[in-house]
Amino acid sequence: MGGLGMAVVDTLEPSVQTRAMNDDTADIHTVTVAADEAGAEPAPVRKKARKKRAKSSAKTPAKGTANAATTAIEERIGHKFADANLLMTAMTHVSALKPSRKRGESYQRLEFLGDHVLGLIVSDMLYRSFPNADEGELSKRLADLVRKESCADVAKSLGFTDDIKLGAVGAGAGARLRKSVLGDICEAVIGAVYLDGGYAAASEFVERNWTERMKKPRQPLRDPKTVLQEWAQGKGLPTPVYREVERTGPHHDPQFRVAVDLPGLAPAEGVGGSKRAAEKVAASVMIEREGVAGGSNDG
Repeated sequence: MGGLGMAVVDTLEPSVQTRAMNDDTADIHTVTVAADEAGAEPAPVRKKARKKRAKSSAKTPAKGTANAATTAIEERIGHKFADANLLMTAMTHVSALKPSRKRGESYQRLEFLGDHVLGLIVSDMLYRSFPNADEGELSKRLADLVRKESCADVAKSLGFTDDIKLGAVGAGAGARLRKSVLGDICEAVIGAVYLDGGYAAASEFVERNWTERMKKPRQPLRDPKTVLQEWAQGKGLPTPVYREVERTGPHHDPQFRVAVDLPGLAPAEGVGGSKRAAEKVAASVMIEREGVAGGSNDG
């Protein structure tokens, strides 16, 4: 019996030893898996991940930098935007948009709105500031204050020149483009302020930037027909010729459409309640189109 017992023990011992070895192997395997699950990546994987993160960081501009730029523009404008995207859109030229983006994501729609908001606010300012001026004088003052050159001057004074987002254009072309769109950008900013803060905010912006211009001593208003004639003579051109194109309306309240012609230039047309009034408008249109110096009062 004792011999049989020893035989049984000797027979079982290898199995026990095998199980013990298997148990140890399982423990080692378990520890290895646990280490992997704890985040110990193989070296090549970790290197790829680091490269991917570095590449992603290089593509994405620092958010703080963008916010700082926006804040700097807001300080110059004098308005804190609830929706900063409006401001960024007002500063974006269509050339900066990718082909897949819509033109409405540039400043153009905001410029359309801002142009009319500016006209209303300046009209209100003129009406209150010049109680004795008639409609004709108020209209001429309004045209002077809201023209593109005046808006461009305001944009320059606020430092918008370097804030405009342009597409990939040459340095010289970019400079010319910035100069040509400054007036549009200014009107787009007015539209953005109006949408973000309402009429009161837009009025505050316009009054702050246009009041001194409005009250500044002005040169006497010059007849646009005289200005155009002097300019034509200086260019060696004959005297401008005015011709009636159309007459509409009842006899007691007619409307005249008149064109002015100069050799080498496209005709310009104007409409008025009399021939003389229509001629003045036509002359003003040609003056504005040709960029005639002295065509409006810069006072």
